[in-house]
Amino acid sequence: MKRLLTLFAALFMATTTAQAEIGDDGLHKEPWFRDTFKDMSEDLAEAGEEGKRFMVIIEQRGCIYCSKMHEEVFSDPAVKQLIEENYFVVQLNMFGDIEVVDFDGEAMAEKDMVKRWNALFTPTILFFPEEVAAGQTGAEAAVVTMPGAFGKWTTINLLNWVLEKGYEGEEPFQKYHARKFSEQQG
Repeated sequence: MKRLLTLFAALFMATTTAQAEIGDDGLHKEPWFRDTFKDMSEDLAEAGEEGKRFMVIIEQRGCIYCSKMHEEVFSDPAVKQLIEENYFVVQLNMFGDIEVVDFDGEAMAEKDMVKRWNALFTPTILFFPEEVAAGQTGAEAAVVTMPGAFGKWTTINLLNWVLEKGYEGEEPFQKYHARKFSEQQG
């Protein structure tokens, strides 16, 4: 009976929505987030040294769509593994005061950098190339911007499309996603 209860408890825990940790700033925290000085050029270089792509996620306190991403998408083992193995992720607070240094050397508070990058919604995820041209801002350098919360398959396919540099090819993400989603469901 004890083994049956233990098995039932394990199955229940495995099927419930994961609760993401919330930091003192009210934002969700993932173990794969990097705690950096938020100097975009340095973070990009470190990502490259690790053989990873650089990704910035912008969030805000109380964001229901951020919660959805953390609790329903980022908690999925396949998504989590894909990010951990391939991405260097830095979080920005849409209304935060921590200094961020943009690729062009301009330093300002997170909230001002978010405005500079024209990010209006949370979560917003920006993906950057392996190299950024001198003088470019984050908004100019981003190869892909994901504004809002999406489900598991859209997120997995976007992460893979970025890794495959699909943004340089002929197949737009929407067609790539439709093709991959069909394969994933079939």
